Amino acid sequence: MLEPGFWDSQEGAQKVISESNALKDVVGEYTELTDEQENLEMTLELLREENDAEMQEDLGVELKGFKKKLDAFELQMLLSDEFDSNSAVLELHSGAGGTESQDWASMLLRMYTRWAEHRGFKVETLDYQAGDEAGVKSVTLSIKGHNAYGYLKAEKGVHRLVRISPFDSSGRRHTSFSSIEVMPEFEGEVDIDLKMEDVKIDTYRSSGAGGQHVNTTDSAVRMTHIPTGAIVTCQTERSQIKNRDRAINLLKAKIYQIRVEEEEARLLEIRGDQKEIGWGSQIRSYVFHPYSMVKDHRTSAETGNVSAVMDGDIDLFINAYLRSRIS
Repeated sequence: MLEPGFWDSQEGAQKVISESNALKDVVGEYTELTDEQENLEMTLELLREENDAEMQEDLGVELKGFKKKLDAFELQMLLSDEFDSNSAVLELHSGAGGTESQDWASMLLRMYTRWAEHRGFKVETLDYQAGDEAGVKSVTLSIKGHNAYGYLKAEKGVHRLVRISPFDSSGRRHTSFSSIEVMPEFEGEVDIDLKMEDVKIDTYRSSGAGGQHVNTTDSAVRMTHIPTGAIVTCQTERSQIKNRDRAINLLKAKIYQIRVEEEEARLLEIRGDQKEIGWGSQIRSYVFHPYSMVKDHRTSAETGNVSAVMDGDIDLFINAYLRSRIS
């Protein structure tokens, strides 16, 4: 940051500053944990010299708090895959079932938005397709923050809802599905082989917010990567050129994610762990009726506090999944 010309590129400078701040936070947390450990050891030595019931009780409380902080720090340090520290692109798609599943998708949209806000991440809508009567058909979010991709990659898969439908006049129980795709967000150059002759580009009028200009010009961009079939759309910018640039980065992210999935599938085949990829292989169930429970089928992590989960409290499931991969 002290080098001459550091501020010549505002974008480059901001990236370095963000990386620096993230590293400072890690070092700060480590220093705080080290100091706390030393204080706990001193208290323990005092207890060995003089058995004080009140001091022993306080030490037990402090140890629980320390363990919780240490677990969170350890998990953060274990997010060491190539793009774990990147911001994330999250795609949400409603399943079959019309209004019911589209409403479920909107509930998940709120859940992830709240989760990101709780962590201090910035959320930006890149593409939004409204539902026919309520909810959303699909939405693409940019979630900016350190380790956003590392955490959110745990959410990729099919999410299942069981509830009494507010759209059913007979009050019957319905099951709805929505799928989540998560990719690292790339800014600037990244080593992903993308040949533009393999990409089909379509432009169309934006259907999202943005004022009269966006809605009356073909500023929105859809790109299809022909070899893989990957499709991305971007309509967040007023300029078609800016939307094209952003769509290219989104497409690179999607191609990267396809490669990750292919490698995971290859490893599963080697291990003989076969699992069908489809609506029947949901990663998590959210049951509102006849009882209240959210359960992750990969790790068996569960909670009965459905309202907290729908308000963005999903770290229980994220942490359990990431630790299961590490182990």
